[in-house]
Amino acid sequence: MTTTRRRPVHVSPPLAKLLLPITLITLCAAPALAQAPPPSSSSSPHPPATAESPSPPAASAPPWHQGISEDRKQMARALFEEARNFHRRMMFAEARAKYEEALASWEHPELRLYLGRVLRSLGLPVLAYDNLRLSLRWGPGSLDAEKEQEARATLRALVEQELAVIEIRCDEPGATVLMDGKRWFVGPGARRRMVTPGEHVLTARKDGYFTVARPIFMVAGKEASGQLVLSADTVVARQRWPAWLPWATLGAGAAIAVMGGRLMWQADDLHGYAQERSVRECGRSCAPSPGFQYDASVNESWLAAGTLLAGSATVVTATAMLFTNRPQIYRTQDRGGVKVEIRPAAAPDAAMVSTWLVF
Repeated sequence: MTTTRRRPVHVSPPLAKLLLPITLITLCAAPALAQAPPPSSSSSPHPPATAESPSPPAASAPPWHQGISEDRKQMARALFEEARNFHRRMMFAEARAKYEEALASWEHPELRLYLGRVLRSLGLPVLAYDNLRLSLRWGPGSLDAEKEQEARATLRALVEQELAVIEIRCDEPGATVLMDGKRWFVGPGARRRMVTPGEHVLTARKDGYFTVARPIFMVAGKEASGQLVLSADTVVARQRWPAWLPWATLGAGAAIAVMGGRLMWQADDLHGYAQERSVRECGRSCAPSPGFQYDASVNESWLAAGTLLAGSATVVTATAMLFTNRPQIYRTQDRGGVKVEIRPAAAPDAAMVSTWLVF
């Protein structure tokens, strides 16, 4: 039987001094590494809430949590994950559909923010603006600081570079106001709307009123505000003179003619009397003397003839007035229109210089 002898291992003092600190550091760090949490994934996009995260208490729940069941929240989270997958692959139309489905289950500010991003990528700045505003409607704290800053910066960029603003007022009750042929609102009232740059047609209509239709050319970063005014579209009858005037003229002409007839009758009587007196005093051969009533009868005869002529002319004039004074029917003039003010649509705090343009 062979006996194997164990040889002792000898470690030199310098090597022992080098290995001892390394061994101590390794033994102390092992428990700490065992208790350290896994690395966070905060840099990657995350849904509004994880499936495992409990809902906040009802008393302290944000407005978008109130009245929403857990089933609807779980459905919205699942749809959000599907939308994010489409969004990462730049399948914007599919992502938009999934975001909108998720919002139908749960109105959440982050869902509005993500939908606004997709809509801007699709070239729909008006819808993107509306959704970004909805993401901020609950005020500060509805989004984290970074996302809130992003939403506000995107809104400012949309207003200054891609959109214009139209604000119109109409005080006519029951008047329908249309924008580009689509119903906008019914007066009285005022509305404000974001639009894309280019030509837009404002229309206001109401039964019994002239329809107002005016084009407005908008430029990005500008705001147009103004008022629509309608005027009544009615048929009126108007006479050249008051109705009583021709009849009064006819009556005056008839009275003058009657007076002229009476003067003529008196002149004839006076002329006959003067003729008889002249014959009686000097015979038929002498000429009438100016001192006799003969001269007076001649003057009165001329006066009567003039009076008859004036009365007849007045009667003829009155008859013509009656004929031409018949009511003339016509439509009222359209006095409606649009008065619009164009100004820069800058930040709400910025000073604005306005110019009035009337169309």
